[in-house]
Amino acid sequence: MSRIALGAAAMIVAASTMSAAAADLSYGSHAPYTVNQPLNAYSWAGPYLGGNLGYAWGSVDNNPTNPSGVSGGVQAGYNWQSGPLVFGVEGDIQATDANDTFAPWKFSNPWFGTVRGRVGYALNNILFYGTGGLAFGELTGETFGLSESHTTAGWTGGVGAEFGFAPNWSAKVEYLYIDLSDSRFSITGVQNGYQFGLIRAGVNYHF
Repeated sequence: MSRIALGAAAMIVAASTMSAAAADLSYGSHAPYTVNQPLNAYSWAGPYLGGNLGYAWGSVDNNPTNPSGVSGGVQAGYNWQSGPLVFGVEGDIQATDANDTFAPWKFSNPWFGTVRGRVGYALNNILFYGTGGLAFGELTGETFGLSESHTTAGWTGGVGAEFGFAPNWSAKVEYLYIDLSDSRFSITGVQNGYQFGLIRAGVNYHF
C-alpha cells in the first residue's frame, strides 16, 4: 500500500513540474519587449523642412534710413543627435518688405538668406540652441527716380528654442542678428550696407 502511495506522489510531482515548465515557456514567448531608452523619448535626428514668419529691423551704414518690416520664408536642415546634444545645419531663404525713407533716400531689403550651423541641448522634446554662419541678401537704394541694387554676403548669429509637439512636428522661436557687408552705391557715393535684427516663429516637419 505504501508503494502505491509513493508512486502516486511521484506522478503528482512530475505533473506539477511539467506544468510549471510549460507555463514558463508560454510566458517567455510573450515576454514584454524592452529598449535601452524611454519609449517616449523625442528624436531630433534627421532631415526637416518648414516655414517661418517674422519681423526685421535695422540700419544702413552711412545713411540715415532704418529699414524695417515683415519677413517670411522657408527653411530646411538636418540634425545629428548624441544623447542630449544636437548638431545640425540649416539654410533658409526669406522675402521681406523691410524699407525706410529719409529725405530723398529710400533703402529696402527685398530678400535675404542664411546658411548656418546649429548646436543645441535637448530636454526630451524641447531644444535650446545657438546658431551662426553665412548670410547673403539684396540691398536696394533709390533717390530722385534712380534705383540701384547690390547683392552682398556677410554673417549671422543668434539663438533659439524649438518644441516638439508631435512625433514629426516642431515649432520654434528664433532671434538672428544679420550683417550684410558694405558695397559702394553710385547714387550715394559712399559704402552702404545693412545690419538688422530678426525675430521669427516657425514650424518644421521632420522626416
